[in-house]
Amino acid sequence: MFYNRKQAALLLARELEKYKGENVIVLGIPRGGIETAYYLARELNAKLSTLIVHKLGYPGDPEFAFGAMAEDGTVYYNPYHKINLSQEMIDNIEEDQQREIEHRKRIFRESQVFPDIKDKTVIIVDDGVATGATIFAATRMCKKRGAAKIVVAAPVCSQRTENDLLHEADEVVMLEKPEHFSAVSQAYESFQNLSDQEALEFLEKWEKKTI
Repeated sequence: MFYNRKQAALLLARELEKYKGENVIVLGIPRGGIETAYYLARELNAKLSTLIVHKLGYPGDPEFAFGAMAEDGTVYYNPYHKINLSQEMIDNIEEDQQREIEHRKRIFRESQVFPDIKDKTVIIVDDGVATGATIFAATRMCKKRGAAKIVVAAPVCSQRTENDLLHEADEVVMLEKPEHFSAVSQAYESFQNLSDQEALEFLEKWEKKTI
């Protein structure tokens, strides 16, 4: 178990030490992934940015994702969960989430555009991976943008999702893979959901550091 995201990120940095000083780009998934990415990028002397992605959740149960949408419109559908949904329902959910993504882009992209990742190594970071829908959408967006190598990293992940990610990313680094995994929070002693503003503050603190 990790104490908090900072401690988990520092442990993750040890596993990714080979990338230290290698001019990689660390992309944090809002919101908790941005805090994790902040400390990881700091340890690796890497560049830091964010990749905005949002779950596509079932009607009436938005936390249960049947897929996810990245900020450029890239969509991933979970083959295990995309059931009992008509195309009309899917289209309506995607339209709603596109509005949410545009809202977050106004927040997170006001002072920082998405970096040029063509022919570069990117490390996609979250504070934990459950179904992996958001990570899969993020990975596919990075492929479309021409990333040379895609590494997916998180402190905790379900075993099943890690196996699936091995087919999507060039490298997958997960510290804990509990046999019985129900929520990311179970891997942390102290775990609070971040607001958009709290996540943004990590990016702003990073920008001030690099000026």
